Amino acid sequence: MSSATRIDAWVWSVRLFRTRSAAAEACRAGHVKLNDETVKPAQPVAVGDRVRVWNNHREYIYEVTGLVSKRVGASVARQCYIDHSPPPPSKELLDSQPRRDRGAGRPTKKERRETDRLRGRR
Repeated sequence: MSSATRIDAWVWSVRLFRTRSAAAEACRAGHVKLNDETVKPAQPVAVGDRVRVWNNHREYIYEVTGLVSKRVGASVARQCYIDHSPPPPSKELLDSQPRRDRGAGRPTKKERRETDRLRGRR
């Protein structure tokens, strides 16, 4: 365990991203927040900080309890944070959402209007 760890190294070390470059890119894109503020990849992390990560169409919220800068096993990684993430959406909710067949192409103008109407955009 180290005393100062970069945010991109920490989220990669605890297995939230597959590569460190993906973790750094997520920080640059604003998908990683430290204490509710968007941060650059080199921002240091401290024990007690809250890290919010948007990954795989879900938001994850973690409280840092341990600092690691090298990739560790899953069991060790789980000891470095407390998970405060909301539960994933239910399977019934996901199944109720409309889906297009893979390879069906872009939606038509009529389908886009219907989608906008359902989402309350118009």
